[in-house]
Order: sequence, then structure tokens, then C-alpha cells
Amino acid sequence: MSDCQSPPCINGPRLPPWCPSSCRAGPARGYGRFRVKVSPSSSGRWSPTAVVGLTDTIVVTTKDAVLAMHRDRAQDVKKIVERLRAAGRHEAAAHNRCYRPWGFYESLINGDRFQVKRIMVKPGEKLSLQKHFHRAEHWVVVAGTALVMRDEDEVMLRENESIYLPLGCVHRLSNPGRIPLTLIEVQSGSYLGEDDIVRFEDTYGRT
Repeated sequence: MSDCQSPPCINGPRLPPWCPSSCRAGPARGYGRFRVKVSPSSSGRWSPTAVVGLTDTIVVTTKDAVLAMHRDRAQDVKKIVERLRAAGRHEAAAHNRCYRPWGFYESLINGDRFQVKRIMVKPGEKLSLQKHFHRAEHWVVVAGTALVMRDEDEVMLRENESIYLPLGCVHRLSNPGRIPLTLIEVQSGSYLGEDDIVRFEDTYGRT
């Protein structure tokens, strides 16, 4: 269980060593044997996680998974990961939100031949110059300003503007503004894996 996005509700004094520091922040309110932890969601709102009648319990909540265990069984988390991996579950290898040097992306909806993501690019940062063999993309800017390179063209997009990137086009996304860029990406195609990418140029040396 890596990169916990929301801190846990804890009824006990200790956290296991594998749980990152982000899990330790924030208050938990106790009402006798009723414990409530208020955790921020990806939208910035606060969502409650309630644990009733448990002792010596650790509960870790993220957007796509919940882990509840006795604090003395922390070593068994690896067994859960092994079962998830054997079942082919993506949670065993990657979190719903993936951080990159330029910002992060997170999957919102996965369907048959389509996927919807939210992408955040830090001010002054840019993604690699890239193309895909199996998918096309449609970007809609919801906050900030985007500079998009699409083959030989450069297009400036502002809030509520969009651009279509056909399959096989060479493209790049950058944020020339002073505030974070947020956009919604709709992917469509026969294969939507993260390894369907060819990088031609990259600020962070990933070509």
C-alpha cells in the first residue's frame, strides 16, 4: 500500500513503519468507542471515515482502497499485496494518483476502450514531447492556461477550451502560467496502458 492520499483513522498509539508520513496528519475525534477521522478527498472536500467498537486498530483510507487491520498484523500487508498482484489488480503496483516531476495525474473513470484522467501541471513545467500508437486524446482545460504542441502547431488554451490529439500525433503539454494547470483528459483507443508512449524529448531525462 503505497502513497497514501488520505490519513488514517487510528484507534491506538502506533502506526506501522510502512505507512508514509502523509498518513499521520490530521485530527481524529473520539466519542467513547466511536472514532471519526476526517480526511481530504482529491476534490479538496472532507470525507469522514468512521470506526465503531474497535480497539488496537489501524484503518488506512485512500480514494481507491481501504485497509483495516489489527496493529499487530502490519507485517501481513505484503500478503494482501501478493493476492492483489496475483489477481491482476492495478492497486498492487500503482496508486490511483501518480506523481511526476511536473505535477500529477489520476484516473477518474476506466471503461471499455476509454479512460478519463485529471492532470495537474505545475507553473513553468512541461510534459515530454511524445506520441501514442493505440490511443487518441481530448484535453479540456478547467483551470489555468495550457500551451499545447500538436505536430507542427502550437495552441494556447484557456479555461473551458479544448483540443483533440489524434492517434499518432506528436504532442506536448506545458504550463506557461503562474498558477497550476488542471485539465481533463479523455483517452480512447484499443490499448490505454501507460507504456504506450514514445518520448522524443524530455526535460527530466526520461527519453
